[in-house]
Amino acid sequence: MVEQQNRVPCRLFRHGSGSISALVFAAGAVALWSTNALVGKSLLASHPVSQVQFLQFAGAALVFAAIRLMSRERAAPVTAGAALISLAVGFIGLVGTMVLQYIAFASMPVIEANLMAYTWPLMVAAAVIALENPRRPAVLGLAAVVGFIGVALVISGGRNQSWLQGDLVGYLTAFGSALCMAFYSIMVGRIATSPDRLLLPSALIGVALTFLWCVRDGFAWPVGTDLALGLYLGAGPMGLGYYFWSRALKLEGSGRVAVVAYLTPIASTLLLTLSGERMTMTAIVGAVLVIGSCVAVGVERSEAESHV
Repeated sequence: MVEQQNRVPCRLFRHGSGSISALVFAAGAVALWSTNALVGKSLLASHPVSQVQFLQFAGAALVFAAIRLMSRERAAPVTAGAALISLAVGFIGLVGTMVLQYIAFASMPVIEANLMAYTWPLMVAAAVIALENPRRPAVLGLAAVVGFIGVALVISGGRNQSWLQGDLVGYLTAFGSALCMAFYSIMVGRIATSPDRLLLPSALIGVALTFLWCVRDGFAWPVGTDLALGLYLGAGPMGLGYYFWSRALKLEGSGRVAVVAYLTPIASTLLLTLSGERMTMTAIVGAVLVIGSCVAVGVERSEAESHV
């Protein structure tokens, strides 16, 4: 009996330690992701999307390869079906999210594309309502609806107060990017593959695809600051950002960690505003609704996780 009682605090300690580690990894991901739109905006001003994306995937592949080499974890044998599922999750989550996001950045105001791309937490909330048994589905549903109303206001709050001021492709790709990231965040904690093994093949595929894209567009290798910024986007927001986020989700799912993740649109929007990006009052109201609903979803899911 005493031995059993002694085991309980140990389990609680390990759980607490895992929670702290998850929050640290999630905070690291948010810090890196918050710089993504700002740095991407500066590079897209003078370079095509294909070139920026090639540098990103090259930098990310180097990071994932370095992590793989330093890892002492041995890969458990997997079936062909499980390997294909892991590849699909990594490809959709990494390649799908980032390529679509940067097409959106190049096709519409970056600050608006960034807000739309970070509606993926609302999509995760909608999936939880549909697929799971949330503690308070009405609260999650209301938060998601308010968030999507905010997205509509962002879209309608264009430069001339009319709908779809940006390229229609931009709105569709921003929405598609959010879908890809929502899918990844739901799936990554449900598969056994480690983050580096999950992401490295997808990054290498991304390198190959974006290189062919560059060849089609005409390739001019950037130098100096632009080269460093492009590789930073790959090594930082894409490489370490995805790795940290994947580790956080594997440690604690999407409960308390989700609250930290929803700080990303707040921090990234603030940085873009400080850099000179401006929105109309309608779009600002929409942004407040999007960010507020994301935080509400995160708090609700965190409370549900704690209750369980």
